[in-house]
Amino acid sequence: MRTWNWLKGLRCLAGAAATMLLSNVAVAGDASDYAPGHVFKQASYNLMETVGCTPKCGSGHCGATKCAPGSCEAGCTSDGCHGGCDDGGNLLGLCCDQEEFKLFDGVEVGGWIQLGYSTRPTAFNDSFQDKSVLLNQGWLYIDKAAESECGEWAWGYHGDFVYGADASNTQSFGNNPGQFDLDPGFQRGTREDWAIPQLYAEISNGEWTVKGGHFYTLHGYEVVQATGNFFFTHAYTMNYSEPFTHTGVLVTHALSDETELYGGWTLGFDTGFDQSAGGNNFIGGYSTSLTDDVTLTQIMSFGNFGTGFGVVADGSFAMSTVIDYQVTDKLNYVFHSDILDADVYDSFGINQYLLYQIDDCVAAGTRFEWWKVDGSSVNAFTVGLNVKPHANVTVRPEWRYDWSPGGNTNAGRAYGNVNQSNGTFAIDAVITF
Repeated sequence: MRTWNWLKGLRCLAGAAATMLLSNVAVAGDASDYAPGHVFKQASYNLMETVGCTPKCGSGHCGATKCAPGSCEAGCTSDGCHGGCDDGGNLLGLCCDQEEFKLFDGVEVGGWIQLGYSTRPTAFNDSFQDKSVLLNQGWLYIDKAAESECGEWAWGYHGDFVYGADASNTQSFGNNPGQFDLDPGFQRGTREDWAIPQLYAEISNGEWTVKGGHFYTLHGYEVVQATGNFFFTHAYTMNYSEPFTHTGVLVTHALSDETELYGGWTLGFDTGFDQSAGGNNFIGGYSTSLTDDVTLTQIMSFGNFGTGFGVVADGSFAMSTVIDYQVTDKLNYVFHSDILDADVYDSFGINQYLLYQIDDCVAAGTRFEWWKVDGSSVNAFTVGLNVKPHANVTVRPEWRYDWSPGGNTNAGRAYGNVNQSNGTFAIDAVITF
């Protein structure tokens, strides 16, 4: 059987994508509207959204160029954004109110560049992060949405291409050696690698959506994409108790405006168009709005997870639960738990997030985690800011404190054998296009 050359395949894929873009096959869109990796429409903070620019007055005031006497909050501009008034009564714009720069206007092509620094390596972030500035993610995505009209079936596709220190974590390390992006040709030096974390096609009629190929997991709250998280560093649960990617088929059914159901089959955890050690598992669950402000999501997997976690065990089980509560217009609380029973590797974790929108361009957040693996516990507390000086730029400074009551975690699965007093300062900048 002829062996597929993935490097040649990528060049062919790039050529085909360019041809489709030039021939206007791709659906026009705004990259800022695409929230990669967020399967669930949760209300939590997302860097790809231009925050804060919402009307604060009735429609009768919009369109004003001056601060109308007696109007609520001094009027608003035609696009609903305003930052108060100057001494002359002129409306002031927001710091996030600039027109976003889009490298490929009119097509669903975009990405970001993430540069990060931390005083210690942390879970998920590369071990070379220790006191170094790294290119964590140089990301490019191509997306054609399966936009259905009047219930007719429509098709779409999506591809993610990554270069940087985080790429090694998003490669298909559950594969057999040399398959897909686990090929040695994707390795570049000791710090940066290449990865193709998603490559799939889908069809949808609005009520049913069927996705097939290589795609991100439904498990958990935090995601691989830098634009989908509040914090630069990651929780232990995300890195050690959840898969990152799958290869298989996933069906989504919009049961109602409030509830979506998910069900599918994959070739184990963290595989890319390959099956290792008999990986074969079900993945599914649901997401539902309990109230206007509370969303509950539960996802489970069971079967053989393959070698993605370094274990091979039939009858393995994993479940993630996320409760997202929009307490007020500015305050968001998230509860997240993970259960993993992989026979030789058992873990349980609870994460809690409190995110507060200080103003239109600054948000503050905290995360507290308790994670237990094979009888050993680790705790981590993180506090940080998201500062958005421009629509395309977000800076995320944070301080994190990790400690383990027992001194070390079992088998060194937590970074650096976390002890009683590890403090870490980390900061990154994400530039979207």
